[in-house]
Amino acid sequence: MANSPQARKRAIQNETRRVHNKSRRTTMRTQIKNVLKAIKSGDKQRAEEAFKTATPLIDRMATKGIIHKNKAARHKSRLNSRIRALG
Repeated sequence: MANSPQARKRAIQNETRRVHNKSRRTTMRTQIKNVLKAIKSGDKQRAEEAFKTATPLIDRMATKGIIHKNKAARHKSRLNSRIRALG
């Protein structure tokens, strides 16, 4: 456990950030799942719309440091290639 006042403050800040980032990460995963559901149903139009809403959110998570930029690129690339395969 943190002993100094500074360490206690940092522990509180870290917990606050962890909870906030967890919420954002969950939102991102939900958007990705929405795209995957649309792909699985075979509806290319809906999949493209879901992808358009998910892409900026994935980019934002990478910018904020919640996920790595390469992971963001990998998600977008794989989702896009699966949508193109529906054609």
